[in-house]
Amino acid sequence: MNVSEVMVQYLKAAGIGHVFGYPGDPNVEFMEAARRAGMRFVLGRREGTAGLMAEAYGFLTGRPGVCMSTLGPGSSNMVNAVANAWLDRVPMIAISGQIERKREQTFTHQVLDHNRLFSPVSKWATQVAPDTVGIVMRKALRTAMAERPGPVHITTHADVVGAEATDVAVVLPPFKVNSRQIQVLAGDPSLADLPRRLRAARRPVVLAGIAAQRAGAHHALARLADTVGLPVVVAPMSKGVLAEDHAYYAGTLDMACNAFMWEFLKGCDLLLAVGFDAVELIKPWQLSVPTVHIDAVPNTDQIYPAEVEMVGDIGAILEGIASAWQGAAKWEAGEVRRHREALRAAYYAGRVKGRLNPTDVVDAVREAMPREAIATTDVGSHKLLVGQGWTTYEPRSMLMTNGLSSMGYSLPAAITAKLLHPARPVVCFIGDGGLAMVQGELRLASSLGLDPLVVVFCDNSLNRIELKQSNRNYPSWGTLIEPTDFAQLAPAMGCEGAMVDSAAALQKLLAGARPKDRPLVVGAQIDPAQYATQF
Repeated sequence: MNVSEVMVQYLKAAGIGHVFGYPGDPNVEFMEAARRAGMRFVLGRREGTAGLMAEAYGFLTGRPGVCMSTLGPGSSNMVNAVANAWLDRVPMIAISGQIERKREQTFTHQVLDHNRLFSPVSKWATQVAPDTVGIVMRKALRTAMAERPGPVHITTHADVVGAEATDVAVVLPPFKVNSRQIQVLAGDPSLADLPRRLRAARRPVVLAGIAAQRAGAHHALARLADTVGLPVVVAPMSKGVLAEDHAYYAGTLDMACNAFMWEFLKGCDLLLAVGFDAVELIKPWQLSVPTVHIDAVPNTDQIYPAEVEMVGDIGAILEGIASAWQGAAKWEAGEVRRHREALRAAYYAGRVKGRLNPTDVVDAVREAMPREAIATTDVGSHKLLVGQGWTTYEPRSMLMTNGLSSMGYSLPAAITAKLLHPARPVVCFIGDGGLAMVQGELRLASSLGLDPLVVVFCDNSLNRIELKQSNRNYPSWGTLIEPTDFAQLAPAMGCEGAMVDSAAALQKLLAGARPKDRPLVVGAQIDPAQYATQF
């Protein structure tokens, strides 16, 4: 086998069936190896969006998403997507071509130092050679998937990709740690008796994050909530780790109704941070509540202080706590229901009667979509409302970037979601500014015969920045976007398009037949006044 064939065989053995990219000359041998191996290549319209597709692949499958670029501007265009996976904690293998090793040291045309370029936003940046390709691929896969997961970048030189490999054995590393050993770290050993601390607490609460979702701890989390009577607040990227119609679901942190949710947490007297990753915090940690850190990794960030750290298999830890529990429920389900009702009322604050409000859009789409629908959301004011208001019932069925939070994420993510789950409805929420960055990918979706519903919040501005200008009594300057008629744009991209300016018009559109072989792009002309009230 040549080097490219070894790389592809490792990816196939790891259960990876797609490559997302934009090729160049140094990628030709890798592309051919992938074709012969039966992998599917998805040609993004630029390297950055192909990388975001790969990130969504990693989030949905738990296996590294693979993205590919050529040298020079191809590699630099892919940096943003790699950085996105880095801060979103998603496994990825990013591959960039490079000129021949002999010329790399002195030649300058399109030559960038990939290791220096990608090292700050990768868990590992390296290169392959004929005598190291096997071990590099083993380490790349293991590193990308190890807690906390993230991207690995591999440089493939033009004189290497087609060269005969000598390190050809395909031997996968173990990806899952089977040990259920739990390490308990506590400044005062007496604090480590968590069942006793729970019994002594009056109002304990769980804050669950993306590591709990990665660990598949959703069943254990639901059992703990039911057994002990614990309200569960979730971080945005972990929506669905507890079904949002569960009796003890208590809302999403750091989205809409942000102050309301922080006040709720301030009212607890013991916080269990279950797989919560502080990378999702939009604002500084606001609590002085005694906290127990439960995660696969120690609390080395120290964004929040924790008196006790329980490090190991998150599901096993939660199961152990539930099994050891004796006593009455700490919270009655009715108390949590009343909290959710108050949260919902706060969510609708600022609606303008007779106009199409952002919450009207979320509600209309949720009503039209079945329970198992997958939703993706972009970055912007609408994300904060979708993040709180879109009801999610299963893990990995709401996709957003809330680490790096790169605009333009949701359309590439929706394309990947539809590729992997063709039978499930997929809706992409995006702002007019975000779509302007990636609208070329609409043509990709239609060419692939994919039918995500693309809902565009049209307010003709970069609202998050415009609000900050307004708060400082500055005019809207440099933040206004010319309106786009998506009923005209969509057909040029092989899609169907419509514009709506009322809740009734949106509901009627969604109740009708939608195309099954191409996206429907809906421009929702909203009144942005509700954003100012919410944020």
